[in-house]
Amino acid sequence: MGEDSADAATPRAYAGVTADERRSRRRAALVEAALDLLAEGGAPAVTKRAVCARARLNDRYFYEQFADRDVLLTAMADDQTTEGIAAVVTATRAAAPDVDSQVHAAADAALGFLIADPRRSALLFTAHSTEALQSARVSTQHAIARTMAAVGRELFPESATRELDSEMAAYTVVSGTLELVAAWMRGEFDTTREHLTEVIARQLLQIRFADNPRATPAG
Repeated sequence: MGEDSADAATPRAYAGVTADERRSRRRAALVEAALDLLAEGGAPAVTKRAVCARARLNDRYFYEQFADRDVLLTAMADDQTTEGIAAVVTATRAAAPDVDSQVHAAADAALGFLIADPRRSALLFTAHSTEALQSARVSTQHAIARTMAAVGRELFPESATRELDSEMAAYTVVSGTLELVAAWMRGEFDTTREHLTEVIARQLLQIRFADNPRATPAG
């Protein structure tokens, strides 16, 4: 099992692939293996031995990337967060220029990202199961909230909302939305994806009014 030992010791290209590229591929393989195992057996299934066996890599390649399992779990969650934020921002910027279309696109892209891969559902469901995953969940919520608030300030340049206020409002929406989507995936709300998207979009629109609680969205 694993790769030739010279691979980790020399920086030269092998078969046209550089050492950095090989390290990147090994990291991706380990993270993918961890996601698979998490979906199959929850956090207890994600062990160094099991991850290395699934990725078909020697233990030393695990330690090349991660100090321990918790670091791997955190990296796995961070990677998904980065990918999800990129998907939502891309969809938002590609939507029609009116605010309603952009906010709807953001909500649809966020929900679509979560349900596109069942392993992401497993990550959402197990976010409270270990200290590392719980910490990663909080970091994820803050990262999404910061991005959402920044995009919101672009969409609503006329708003006088302070940066802190918009980020706190976004954090409230993000944390609640994640719980709502998890409940929907568990079957606790009998509704369609389209209806859930509309509900989320309406919540996103509320962020612009964080500085003026007496204001309400048009329509």
